[in-house]
Amino acid sequence: MKNSETIQMTHSGSKDSNGNRFTQTYDRLLSEYKSKEYGYATLAILGQSCLGGIAAMLILSVDSSFGLKIAQLFLVTLLTMGYNAAVLAQLKSKTAFAILLLSVVFSSIVIIAHLF
Repeated sequence: MKNSETIQMTHSGSKDSNGNRFTQTYDRLLSEYKSKEYGYATLAILGQSCLGGIAAMLILSVDSSFGLKIAQLFLVTLLTMGYNAAVLAQLKSKTAFAILLLSVVFSSIVIIAHLF
């Protein structure tokens, strides 16, 4: 048993698998965000605030029920301002990045839904 080696096995059967593409991409983007956080936070505040403003404009310009408009506007504003507050409060990079992704994805979904 002196010369025996342990063979590492993964559940998928391949040695090089470190998760799916989504988690690999998320981890890569998060590490990039962490490495230059102040620069990316500044750009992200500008970009996601503009995206949130476009989403709010489209929500208010479409004819729909008042309650639906207010609910959508509330969520867009909450997420957009939430990221701005997370940066100002200097929350952990991972938390701020998660809020940023949530804000961008939700605003994009609202914009696409109102354009088509």
